[in-house]
Amino acid sequence: RSSAAAAAATTTTTTINKPRQQSTTTTTTAAARSMLTPTSSASITFSTTTTSLNAEKTSRRREFFRGVRRLVFGAAVATTLPMPTLAADDATAEAGRIIEFQIANLDGVDGTGTVKIQMRPDWAPRGVQRFTDLTDQGFWDGCRFFRVLPGFIAQFGINGDPNVQTKWRSASIPDDPVKVTNARGTVVFATAGPNTRTSQIFINTRDQGNAFLDKQGFSPIGQVIEGMEYVDKLYAGYGEGAPQGRGPNQALIQKSGNKYLEESYPKLSYIRNQVKVPK
Repeated sequence: RSSAAAAAATTTTTTINKPRQQSTTTTTTAAARSMLTPTSSASITFSTTTTSLNAEKTSRRREFFRGVRRLVFGAAVATTLPMPTLAADDATAEAGRIIEFQIANLDGVDGTGTVKIQMRPDWAPRGVQRFTDLTDQGFWDGCRFFRVLPGFIAQFGINGDPNVQTKWRSASIPDDPVKVTNARGTVVFATAGPNTRTSQIFINTRDQGNAFLDKQGFSPIGQVIEGMEYVDKLYAGYGEGAPQGRGPNQALIQKSGNKYLEESYPKLSYIRNQVKVPK
């Protein structure tokens, strides 16, 4: 399924979505500034003979805005989700399986590397079960990282065989509550709205994380515990996918699979093979 998203520190609405839906991005910096800053139409002209009153009102206005800032930023801190912790460092954690990906074509050349992903059923049991089912079916072998946006995400999860992909494309699963923030290295299902997760996955790559995705229902299912340096080397030269950019068209990936990608986008990094690490 296709997906689209845009990332910015000031973004409040971003969908990393599936077929036929484009990303929706609403930038709120200007709107917030206009609400917190008095406009010219609301300005007050003071008499030049009342400078002390003017100073008093200015002081009160400044105190008012300081209170607004405390309220806004205080609320933001209060509602921030916890950062993920490694299962080995958390005595209460339910450590799931570790999936090992052998990745080829790093940086678009013949580079290889190993990435290990720890499943976390205590964060998202439904999502972990789906990822495990896909792994058991050998789904990830040959999957291309078809959408790599540095400083945001790396996305994969459309099988190179259209016949295999068709089986999973409409097999959506219910959502999991978001229990941890979308920190760098977390592994998350792409969605097209509530209860639409199927097989598409992204890895958060932004150093500061993508916390704005939390309130939109993107629930991490695991995290990269080894090999994040190789995730940073996934080939990103094709940019955003069509129609927003010149990268792969997800509808054509669904239709023609790796044949289309190998012919038109040969530098894409891909999963050479997957290994399930015994518990």
